[in-house]
Amino acid sequence: MNIVIIDDTSSNIKLMRAMVSRLDDCATVGFTDPGEGLAWCLTREPDLVIVDFMMPGLDGIELTQHLRRVPVTAEIPVLMVTAAHEKDVRYRALESGVTDFLTKPLDTLELVSRLRNMLALRKSHLALAERAESLAAEVRKAMADVHERERETILRLARAAEFRDPGTGAHILRMTGYSQLIALRLGLSDHDQEMMRQAAPMHDVGKLGTPDQILLKPGPLTAQEFESMKRHSAVGYEILKDSASPVLQMAAQIALSHHERFDGGGYPGGLAGEAIPLPGRMVAVADVFDALTSDRPYKRAWQIERAADFLRQGRSTHFDPDCVDAFLSEWATVIAIRERYHDDEAVSW
Repeated sequence: MNIVIIDDTSSNIKLMRAMVSRLDDCATVGFTDPGEGLAWCLTREPDLVIVDFMMPGLDGIELTQHLRRVPVTAEIPVLMVTAAHEKDVRYRALESGVTDFLTKPLDTLELVSRLRNMLALRKSHLALAERAESLAAEVRKAMADVHERERETILRLARAAEFRDPGTGAHILRMTGYSQLIALRLGLSDHDQEMMRQAAPMHDVGKLGTPDQILLKPGPLTAQEFESMKRHSAVGYEILKDSASPVLQMAAQIALSHHERFDGGGYPGGLAGEAIPLPGRMVAVADVFDALTSDRPYKRAWQIERAADFLRQGRSTHFDPDCVDAFLSEWATVIAIRERYHDDEAVSW
């Protein structure tokens, strides 16, 4: 255990170091300059501080107040040595955070006993702190395991939708990358960007409830078929809603709202502007762009510049203009994401 002795008289430091030597497993360091002693404590975290009350420049009470303001030294035991017997000094010292007192002239047996008790207190505090950190590490690991299982569940559900529509596997990865890119450019936090990355793949999970003859139809849908197709937003929401998981809550929100239009002409709720949840607005841009630039049973892929023009023309009508601008501002990254994931390659989840 490391004990710091701060006293402006070197002979007092020498005397106290001799007394402390009676304790096992203790090392001491002394300072006659209270400022230097304080600086040492703040950078090295001793286990106990013995400080004189009357010192020039920085007395024992002021030094203790400095120690208590810093988290690393806030709980370190402080023993103040004083020649004063006035209660006012003791009251002020206690208010500053002094743990215990000794009055000069020092008694060796009393000093050693007090130090032994205070070091036992310090050891208990360190043991509790270590146990708390160990428990916190276990909680972090458990939460990481939960999040990993949650992510696996999300990806497996997304793959289930992929098996219904084989062309959507790489689409999921591309539009997820686009959505995360928009979140980055809009200034969302790292946490929210990661939430977006995990939730976006679930945007079309409701297509699990869409009949094959509609989902895989090689030509345009009839009005009745389109109404049936539109139900996938509500179906996806029903699959994902009421989860305790924040990621699945966001995924439910995205599933329900990513076909809304900024001008209110979308479905299923006819929401407009900022009434549409931001994750849904971001996914709308990413999803439409990738759908336009991908082959589908009913159409050939558009050229990417034509799709970009479609987004520009749809600013403030179909799409949130901020989301469009965020997407187009990182065009090189958009191209890189598109080139990374190809529909004719096996998708790595």
